[in-house]
Amino acid sequence: MADLLDDLSPGQNLPEFTVTELSGQVKRTLEDAFGRVRVRGEVSRVSRPKSGHMYFDLKDDRNVISCTSWKGQVAGLAVLPEEGLEVIVTGKLSAYGAQSRYNLNVDEVEVAGEGALLAMLEKRKKMLEAEGLFDPARKKPLPFLPGIIGVVTSPSGAVIRDILHRVRDRFPRKVLIWPVAVQGKGSAEEVARAIEGFNGLTPGGALPRPDVLIVARGGGSVEDLWGFNEEIVARAAAASDIPLISAVGHETDTTLIDFVSDQRAPTPTAAAEMAVPVRLELLAAVQSYGARATQAVGQGIDRRRQRLADLSRALPGPDALLDRPRRDLDRLSERLPMALERGNAQRRQKLTEVAARLSPVPIRRDIADKRRALAGLSERLRRAGPAQITRWRDKLEGIDRLRETLGYKATLQRGYAVVRDGDAVVTSAAQAARAKSLSIEFADESVTVTPDA
Repeated sequence: MADLLDDLSPGQNLPEFTVTELSGQVKRTLEDAFGRVRVRGEVSRVSRPKSGHMYFDLKDDRNVISCTSWKGQVAGLAVLPEEGLEVIVTGKLSAYGAQSRYNLNVDEVEVAGEGALLAMLEKRKKMLEAEGLFDPARKKPLPFLPGIIGVVTSPSGAVIRDILHRVRDRFPRKVLIWPVAVQGKGSAEEVARAIEGFNGLTPGGALPRPDVLIVARGGGSVEDLWGFNEEIVARAAAASDIPLISAVGHETDTTLIDFVSDQRAPTPTAAAEMAVPVRLELLAAVQSYGARATQAVGQGIDRRRQRLADLSRALPGPDALLDRPRRDLDRLSERLPMALERGNAQRRQKLTEVAARLSPVPIRRDIADKRRALAGLSERLRRAGPAQITRWRDKLEGIDRLRETLGYKATLQRGYAVVRDGDAVVTSAAQAARAKSLSIEFADESVTVTPDA
């Protein structure tokens, strides 16, 4: 266009262009003059319609430039532009004649420095926290002893070796590894797919679902760990039905997955220690519990034995148990003959009264019958009294034999002796030492001894 203007001599009319011709010339001039450019600025007015293309503005304190990333380019961006994020974009400058606007077609986006990354991280953190993904109430407890451990990490490097070595040392378990890229383009998507893939397995299937997950990576810069700050990874970890341990970076490194995971480990080795207990410690604990249980049972038996002994001393002796039944038997034995005689007298009196109201002949006959009946009753009563007394005496003798069996005298027959100080039973050497004289009762007789001074 400049050549065309130079060819015109003063006074000649300017060349005439159509709108399309002028717009095309401007577009070619921009594309030829700039080609690919890198531009730094703050992202604003981000739009991503259903077509999958992305439109946003890049601005500084004075000017704004429109930017476009087509659907195929969006999938390859390492960082997706977000409102307020300071970035450095790379692309081709072009013009859009239909709206008389120039536009930057962006195919690369990178964050402008660590400060911008941290600002974006803080913004994402506040958003996810507001949604409740950091709430401790939604975190799941880790299984005490998982049968299968799923690990999402790079298949090469020290991280997976440290985890396998630590699990093998503490309590050998089956470990399933889902290899992923842990940094760079596409790493966040791979980690998210791995978490979702483990959750999609069937418990007890050919490839069984793990009981706990470990998402691990070694240390690095903020940029190296950025994949674990992506929203897609945080949401996949929060949605996991399997308890998840995050072990990304070193102890001082913090990523978004740490806040949404069920447990955060400072290192991959520590994550393995959280996942499984120490087998030798469990064996020692079981042995300790067994010893304590045996001791507790023994102590319980001893306490009950002592309690039984205390109660037995409080029980009355055999003589005291039989004393009242013996007195009752004696009293009844004395009252029985008198009761029999009184009963006979009462019946005789009644018979006489009845006989007085009857005629002489029938009375005489009836009296004879009654006399015979009375004689029979008297004989039965005479025999019943001694028989009852005999039964009571036999029962009393049986109880007395039981008393003798349960009493201490039966024990004396087996070679034992009872030591008394007066009427008190001596049960210890100290009591014997204080006594002036002791009575020792044997099975046949008692002897009196004097303790040495």
